[in-house]
Amino acid sequence: MYKRLWKTQVKMIQDSVNIDEHEPEKVRLERIAHLEADPEAWFRYYFPRYAFAPAAQFHKDATCRVLNNTEWYEVRIWSRELAKSTRTMMEVLYLILVGHRHTRIAADGAKTEAVLKKRYVLLISNSEDNAMRLLLPYKANLEHNKRIIQDYGLQENNGNWQAGEFTTQQGVAFRAIGAGQSPRGARNEEARPDIILFDDVDTDADCLNPEIIARKWHWIEEAAIGTRSVSQPTTIIFCGNRIATDCCIERAAKLADQVVQVNIRDEQGHSTWPEKNSELAIDRVLAQKSYAAQQKEYFNNPLTEGSVFKEMAYKQVRPLHEYIRLVCYTDPSYKATNDYKATVLVGRWKEEYHIIRCYLAQTTTADLINWHYQVMELVKGLNCYFFIEEVFMQDVIMKEISDAGRRNGRIIPIRGDNRRKPDKFTRIESLLDPLNRNGQLYLNEAEKDNPHMERLAEQFMLFAPRSRGHDDGPDAVEGAIWKIGEMLGRETGIVTIGKTGRDNRW
Repeated sequence: MYKRLWKTQVKMIQDSVNIDEHEPEKVRLERIAHLEADPEAWFRYYFPRYAFAPAAQFHKDATCRVLNNTEWYEVRIWSRELAKSTRTMMEVLYLILVGHRHTRIAADGAKTEAVLKKRYVLLISNSEDNAMRLLLPYKANLEHNKRIIQDYGLQENNGNWQAGEFTTQQGVAFRAIGAGQSPRGARNEEARPDIILFDDVDTDADCLNPEIIARKWHWIEEAAIGTRSVSQPTTIIFCGNRIATDCCIERAAKLADQVVQVNIRDEQGHSTWPEKNSELAIDRVLAQKSYAAQQKEYFNNPLTEGSVFKEMAYKQVRPLHEYIRLVCYTDPSYKATNDYKATVLVGRWKEEYHIIRCYLAQTTTADLINWHYQVMELVKGLNCYFFIEEVFMQDVIMKEISDAGRRNGRIIPIRGDNRRKPDKFTRIESLLDPLNRNGQLYLNEAEKDNPHMERLAEQFMLFAPRSRGHDDGPDAVEGAIWKIGEMLGRETGIVTIGKTGRDNRW
């Protein structure tokens, strides 16, 4: 495996860089000076296959912090496909070849400009094999990148040039180790590690056991970071995703000088690196993964399945005229632009509640309005009550719905739900969990493969206290069932909604 990766990496580097072997020395030195003064240009010139897409602003800001601070501790919680490992590699190679330019202040107050080059890179991952894999492009570039060799000299040191540990001819040491291995005594002559990189130190399996995380973090703090010198400026960088609520990268974030989380999309739902990741490409990849996997890998939002709703039941729905109440309820989700809009049609049959139709998507108000016309077509001729949760944009939404009614010649008979709602988790858990556990809440079996119904089932399964997952679908279902109970309560005074041994007054 390692040999195949090595050959692929070397070929990629050799194919991507060419040099002018007859370049005049004066021109070469001027070119180098120009590149070193502009790190982004330096990255593009020496690593064209890595820096093939223009850098996003968060990339540039990260590089600026690392290159301008000789003593620095940063945590990069960047989504997959945002080049966290690659960006870090280019910065590290800049620091060992070009160095920090900083001002030294003598005892008498005199200032002098100096260059500090890093001399020992310690790269740590969840296993030694993974650490060696991550170190591979460093070694391959130092050994085979003609542009680096032409401008900074031959790097390969035949006497000390192994896969997991090597030292360049200029005296810069690199070492790869797995979490838990002993880094004690790590030295490059008199120098201790002055760049310590942690890349994907967390694993899914480890994060299931708090004791393992505690032991690993103890090792990171005392053994790994403990290799650094007190007096020598050191750069520490954690790269990874937030894959659990308690993980090493989460603990590191509490101590770092800078913590930056970047998801595949921003708060407005736009690609955070559009120069590389188009909206269409993101949609394609996300469509191939479950909601839970999307949130963990691309939005740094780990979710635990089955915390409240262990499983969701499906059932063939009844003919619509058999339901004693039909309610179409909408959560327009104007609180955050990346939330899901949700519209559900729920019917009560005997003691059961059936989610007959569901629309759940990150979409426009126009689509939300269209959903209501589809529900109206489905229930035509029957009494169906339409409600929408009142939000701060209520007047704007209702105006759009009214305008659509005039255009279509058909008014949506919708009204606002102005109930003073308690805490969302409490509402959903207390009303819907008993129904689900007691076999009184069902999703429409005929809609099981509909992406909207699939999203609803996923949101139910990932619903948990303090979760950062989306819960707009369950929120809309709670609103519909509460409204059904309210209407039936006005007629009878008492409505039993769950087999809990008590009546629920509305």
